[in-house]
Amino acid sequence: MSLLAGLRVLDLSRVLAGPYCTMVLADYGADVVKVEEPGSGDGTRGWGPPWVGDQSAYFLTANRNKRSLTVDLKTTAGQQIVQQLALCSDVLVENFKVGDAARLGVDYATLAARNPRLVYCSITGYGQTGPACEQAGYDFVVQAQGGIMSITGPVEGEACKVGVAIADITAGLFAATAILAALHERATSGQGQWIDIALLDAQIAWLANVAQNYLVTGEPPRRYGNAHPSIVPYETFATADGHLALAIGTDEQFRKFCQAAGVPALAEEERFRTNQARVEHRSVLVPSLQALLRTRSTAAWLALCAEQKVPAGPINDIPAALADPQVRARGMVQEVEHPSVGRIALLGPVAKFERTPATVRSAPPPLGFHTEEVLAELLGYTASQIARLRAQGVI
Repeated sequence: MSLLAGLRVLDLSRVLAGPYCTMVLADYGADVVKVEEPGSGDGTRGWGPPWVGDQSAYFLTANRNKRSLTVDLKTTAGQQIVQQLALCSDVLVENFKVGDAARLGVDYATLAARNPRLVYCSITGYGQTGPACEQAGYDFVVQAQGGIMSITGPVEGEACKVGVAIADITAGLFAATAILAALHERATSGQGQWIDIALLDAQIAWLANVAQNYLVTGEPPRRYGNAHPSIVPYETFATADGHLALAIGTDEQFRKFCQAAGVPALAEEERFRTNQARVEHRSVLVPSLQALLRTRSTAAWLALCAEQKVPAGPINDIPAALADPQVRARGMVQEVEHPSVGRIALLGPVAKFERTPATVRSAPPPLGFHTEEVLAELLGYTASQIARLRAQGVI
């Protein structure tokens, strides 16, 4: 038995934020029906290289455990199919531009009038309200506009984006948690509701302590490279043969590190005894630690830190990160059979549940792979009806 067994999600979203949200729900056991345009489908199907056969790696990122149904929403018959599917669904997720869902007859007001229990989630760049609501929103632009680029990158360099589409991904995660909260409330009220998720809102929210520091002090945050504005030492250091990340978050950790490193007096200096003092004297302490870390290999320092339970880690590239024994032990890389390209590797679910595990049950589907199955199973369409719709170009 899975966590969300019996829950049906109608996924009208494309690219990353929406599909990432529905993939999380699918991992938890929901039946996610992904509605795509005939012929082209989700735009990320064409975002390659790299490819696995005819499947783009980008599409594989966020579409496991789903069924693919192709429907032309520009046709009346296509709109009727989606409206019918909404009647037997618990959740609908879409990321149309503001106003487009209403134009296509799949907006919240239209569908909730027929299915008041529907939890309907809209994901857009800027939300359903405000002066920018009708603008197209893309992760890169939102990262720039939302402030994260201003604090990312070298101290003296230019602003940098985060290496993955983090505004999209966090918006998808916020959407998933909001949907689960709305479903919990529906169990009491019997009513669904409309959820409005904006990439920019998500981006602002995950500025977290950096934004709060500004709200408290009025001082604009600046870039620290790999260092931390409020914790020292908390950055990358060169070693005798490479680099490592050292994250000493408590005074006791600093004392233990200095003791094991052979410099116990460093932790007893008034300038370095507390984190506040270490932050105030960062310019003195960090060069001393830089010189110290260069005296031993990365492996030696990591062993020392592990023994003392001081947080530290190697700076892995992606292959090394995915091959890490801990990552493998946690099931974060899994293999599954794909209908058209054979066995493929995917990232696994994050949450580990004791009784009802999140699982990778099926590969991201080829375009329209489940069209006949969904129409017959959920809507009772006959083979002749399906053939007629296909001949008309509706599916």
